[in-house]
Amino acid sequence: MGFRDFMDAVLGRSRLPKAKTDKLFAISTASITLESSLNLKPSGAAGICFKPIGASAYESARKEIQELLEYSSKETKTEFRLEKDEFNFLWAIFKDPDFEDLVASIHLVSETLEEHGFGEQLLCAIYRFDSEPEAGKSGGGKAVYWIYNFKQGTYYPFVPLSGKQRDNPFEFRLRAEMEREMPVEKNVEKWFPLWGIPF
Repeated sequence: MGFRDFMDAVLGRSRLPKAKTDKLFAISTASITLESSLNLKPSGAAGICFKPIGASAYESARKEIQELLEYSSKETKTEFRLEKDEFNFLWAIFKDPDFEDLVASIHLVSETLEEHGFGEQLLCAIYRFDSEPEAGKSGGGKAVYWIYNFKQGTYYPFVPLSGKQRDNPFEFRLRAEMEREMPVEKNVEKWFPLWGIPF
């Protein structure tokens, strides 16, 4: 199951459920455990993915989202950029060395977008962590993503490997370690892989 399947599953209903933003902050305290127990450091990057917007509405929607992001990121000084991927999904990508600011920015932006009628466009928020390279091995560590599904109000781990493979054993270990600290999606069939995350 790939990115398109994830979107089909999320968008399968004619009327999407309201975005659930209240559990976004669970990642804040969880990040301490991720770093101390699992050697996963916040990368300083996170993002929000929106469902595709029709070509006619795209430019005006993009302009409005850009203005909202500029306004809402003033407080934290978080850098952001908007990017469209190969599937026409719109991404708002944030950079900030302070993880708390990153979480606050994601929450503030998602709330602001919901207030301005973009709630149904919100698909997921993604936080990237980087693992430490294993002792005695050359090369860097791997990217570990925690994906927050706005429709479910739950997180799940995604650890991509080369060749569109994923590190399932490590993902299950992450679930076992973290499910007491954050709302982890219990149904692993909803752990949709998001290939080509642009950060």
